[in-house]
Amino acid sequence: MGRISRRGWVAAGLAGLVVPLTVTVAGAAPARAASCTTSTGPYQKQVEKFLGRTADGKQSPADCAATRAFQTKHGITPNIGYAGPVTWGVMSLMNQQKAAGKTPNAAGKCPVNKGRIACVDLTRQLSWIQDGGKLVYGPVPVRTGRDGYETRTGLTKIYWRDKDHVSSIYDVPMPYSQFFDGGQAFHSVGVSMWNPPGSHGCVNMTKADATKYWSLLKKGDDVYVYGRKPGT
Repeated sequence: MGRISRRGWVAAGLAGLVVPLTVTVAGAAPARAASCTTSTGPYQKQVEKFLGRTADGKQSPADCAATRAFQTKHGITPNIGYAGPVTWGVMSLMNQQKAAGKTPNAAGKCPVNKGRIACVDLTRQLSWIQDGGKLVYGPVPVRTGRDGYETRTGLTKIYWRDKDHVSSIYDVPMPYSQFFDGGQAFHSVGVSMWNPPGSHGCVNMTKADATKYWSLLKKGDDVYVYGRKPGT
């Protein structure tokens, strides 16, 4: 996102964060946030199990509070404690990422004959750096392009780096940017890596991971993106 626009696919991941606002009208009390739901969601048991609660499939005030805390932490809206498909989708993705362990390329989908390469698995929303068959760093969770702004797949190379980049399209900071395909780049953002629906094409990372990628990669290094992000 930033330097080159291709159908506007690139943007800071900040656009995906929805922050509830409290609006005060003169003479009126502040508006209250939506209350915690008493409804049992279609993924109630799965969500309860993920959160370490008794998986009885029945919504309780404590279940709702725990679910709501999870939703708030990751920017899932509405954050009313409902065990719906978006919340379970995030949790399911976390389970897949955890299962990858230290062998993210067990299926051999990222090339091992390119030397140092940054791999991005859209399906599991994971990225790592490897050198041949050796894992150098990661895997780490990433936040890629949402539906209609998908991060493009294929083998590319890092062609431009800017540690203090600011998007010329959206006028937002993109720290530790490493561009590899059009305007799509690795860069850090200040939101959860599981904040739906995703970026406008860039591969969002935490500051710690983006900083590490900056130190490990250089211009000309290969990047391989494959798979398909859930929901796209």
